[in-house]
Amino acid sequence: MDIKKELKKYIELNFEKDEPIKARSFVVDKIVKKIDVFYEAETYTDELSPNLDEYLKQEKEESKFQKLLFKYIDSRNLKDSDVYNKVNIDRRLFSKIRNEENYHPSKETVILLSLSLELNEDEMLSLLNSASYSLPKNNIYDLIIRFCFINKIYDLTKVNDLLYEYNCKTLN
Repeated sequence: MDIKKELKKYIELNFEKDEPIKARSFVVDKIVKKIDVFYEAETYTDELSPNLDEYLKQEKEESKFQKLLFKYIDSRNLKDSDVYNKVNIDRRLFSKIRNEENYHPSKETVILLSLSLELNEDEMLSLLNSASYSLPKNNIYDLIIRFCFINKIYDLTKVNDLLYEYNCKTLN
């Protein structure tokens, strides 16, 4: 199997040139559905507002990047050093992620961590969404990243080779 031919085919089949703004995150979709159910079940009054505030607070806690990342690390029985060394993430940056509750990583950092953890596509998308990122299908870079997770290509050199093939910015 020639992975570059497979990638070309994947991009041809999945690239959405003028994708409308439908790339909402899983988290946003989940919240919207629950709010719709909330409004269908109840007649809204000012007394219900605290319930909505409580719901939004709970959703924010459940979708925290840091919490989800360390859940994945623990479930794979990995040491922190295993994770950050595999994809050359600086130890100090990783320490920031671990210790600063409100630290917001870059999209590239989330992708690198996902590669290191060898997440499946859904897990990777969940981790990205927990940091307020997505992989829309109207961007070649994002399609290549998605392709790599679908095809379990976790080697940073191979991922960068595919990105380079399409003149995309490579991962550090």
